[in-house]
Amino acid sequence: MLLRKTLLATVIGATIGGAALLPTATFAADTTLRMAYDADPVSLDIHEQLSGAILQLSHLLFDPLVRWNNDFEFEPRLATDWEQVDDTTMRMTLRDGVKFHSGNDFTAQDVVWTVERLKRSSDFKAIFVPIASVTAVDDHTVEFKTRNPYPLLLNLATYIFPMDSEFYSGTTDNGKEKGEIAKSGNTFASRNVSGTGPFEVVERQQGVKLVMERFDDYWDKDSPGNVDEIVLTPISENATRVAALLSGDVDFIAPVPPNDLERIRNDDNVELITMSGTRIILLQMNEDRVEAFQDPRVRQAFAYAINQEGIADRLMKGFATPAAQLSPEGYAGHNPELKPRYDVEKAKQLMKEAGYEDGFNVTLIAPNNRYVNDAKIAQAVAAMLARIKVKVDLKTMPKAQYWTEYDKRDADMMMIGWHSDTEDSANFYQYLTECPNADTGAGQYNAGNYCNPEIDEQIAAANLELDEDKRAKMLQAVEKSLYEDAAFIPLHWQDLAWAAAKDVKIEPVLNVMNFPYLGDLVIEQ
Repeated sequence: MLLRKTLLATVIGATIGGAALLPTATFAADTTLRMAYDADPVSLDIHEQLSGAILQLSHLLFDPLVRWNNDFEFEPRLATDWEQVDDTTMRMTLRDGVKFHSGNDFTAQDVVWTVERLKRSSDFKAIFVPIASVTAVDDHTVEFKTRNPYPLLLNLATYIFPMDSEFYSGTTDNGKEKGEIAKSGNTFASRNVSGTGPFEVVERQQGVKLVMERFDDYWDKDSPGNVDEIVLTPISENATRVAALLSGDVDFIAPVPPNDLERIRNDDNVELITMSGTRIILLQMNEDRVEAFQDPRVRQAFAYAINQEGIADRLMKGFATPAAQLSPEGYAGHNPELKPRYDVEKAKQLMKEAGYEDGFNVTLIAPNNRYVNDAKIAQAVAAMLARIKVKVDLKTMPKAQYWTEYDKRDADMMMIGWHSDTEDSANFYQYLTECPNADTGAGQYNAGNYCNPEIDEQIAAANLELDEDKRAKMLQAVEKSLYEDAAFIPLHWQDLAWAAAKDVKIEPVLNVMNFPYLGDLVIEQ
């Protein structure tokens, strides 16, 4: 049996930069889940970076107001009920009797404080622009007002994980604001956590392990989860991560590399779960660094030079869906007319028309432990671009280092993957294609610095349309415009795969968002 039993464990609070992460804690851990991801979260501050890893962590240490269930319906969490008062006002009733890890009571003021902090986050503020105000009506009622009628307010609520406003307010001993948000910064919030979630951090060694213990005062007494302790070990090497599962050193791994799907599927001691994914993997072309990228013919040429179907078939072993747009099938903006356009001769013709028949040099950066086969995909892209005489200087690096370079836009081309935060097409555009605006947060991850104000106006209009059919047609038109303008190079939607020991019942807690609800995980004993 792969289950580890521990009768008593004493964890001494980890120290980072001389500051205590958490006080000394003594706890009984009966059921431990040993899990291995390809990388660990870059921070404990859930507003520092908008990424899959941070959102996975959020569901462990915090609770959202509402969350998606497997039928893509809204499930009450810290909000128990909601009412659309008028076209621009929603009132939410909050759960009573909820405690933060610090022991503080959860109230409406924590929701107000959290939303205001989200509006200050460079990564999150773009999706919260529609919210004009949030008001605490009383301790357990909060009222949201939007600037205009907005059809996605409940979608946004799935990304509001109320923080402990009392815990994160005030200053540290060295005079720093406890609520400060800083990219890759050594802040109070990046080292300390007080959430309402099923687990609390008891030890963190960045890049080595993260240990979480079941929160004794967790509000959800109906949860079937029986895991008392989680030990997360980052293992970046695919083969090593798979070997750790098959040998029984860990109980649960993600992601499962495509090359090992059959190997795991055929092992009687483990279970493999796969799903079609909605995360788009794409390349951005930095128009501020490369003048040629300002010519749509050059951008189109690069798009024609990349063989998405070849990458999905050969590198991803069919474990990906070739993409020609941002919106996957099932999203409102998915345009069935758009197809991958691999054609090397067409690419050469466009380069010649643009005056770049002899090509030019570009730099390309990509992570090597964030997306499935990310480094190999980047290498394949470099080889494909060589066919149109573009010489690529490729640099791959670990995720923690990559995001610093990405945020600085320190390359001519960059790889990124994106899962829509609102499960809606417009979120892709708000972050990846809208004209960058530091004040509003628009285009926060538009590393290509692409800008088309006419398309942005189409997006803004769609976000005010409450008729679902009309809005879908407007979003599909946006996809077509971006396709014709070659705003980016779409590669594929990445499928999802997890694997676990047979006694670890992961299937009920998995979802297409790739946010496992591990608080509800059951390990058979």
